[in-house]
Amino acid sequence: MTLTEFFIQYGGVVLGGLGASLAVLMAGIGSAIGVGIAGQAAAGIIIEEPEKFGKSLVLQLLPGTQGLYGFAIGLVVMLGLTPDMPLQKGLYIFVSALPIAFVGLFSAIEQAKVSIAGLNILAKNEEHQTKGIIYAVMVETYAILAFVMSLILILRA
Repeated sequence: MTLTEFFIQYGGVVLGGLGASLAVLMAGIGSAIGVGIAGQAAAGIIIEEPEKFGKSLVLQLLPGTQGLYGFAIGLVVMLGLTPDMPLQKGLYIFVSALPIAFVGLFSAIEQAKVSIAGLNILAKNEEHQTKGIIYAVMVETYAILAFVMSLILILRA
């Protein structure tokens, strides 16, 4: 079997699997970076004020949700793959996974930056911490929109 024949026969499932992998990998990488840098900032706060651990944890974990969205899309895709999937359907699924892959990657990193600003609010003026959370959640909106778009597209496949 030549590479061309292989791709014609199994290209659909390969592209679908690649889409699932990209959704999980890219959103997961963004979340890992985001949670990591926000965690570094949170650790600086609890050195001085350990009682703020719970409040800082909220802001540290927010960039992690994009990884969950990417994982959910990857799981939905993987559950729908079949070995005889046509190439066109595989390509459609691949493209459908791209919104959460790219938006998940970049929004998690940007959300971490906003979370760090929220952690600065927590460190200096604890009663205004909710404002920092709201700022960070505003970035989350775009990750949710990308997740919903990917989900709708994949469910239509």
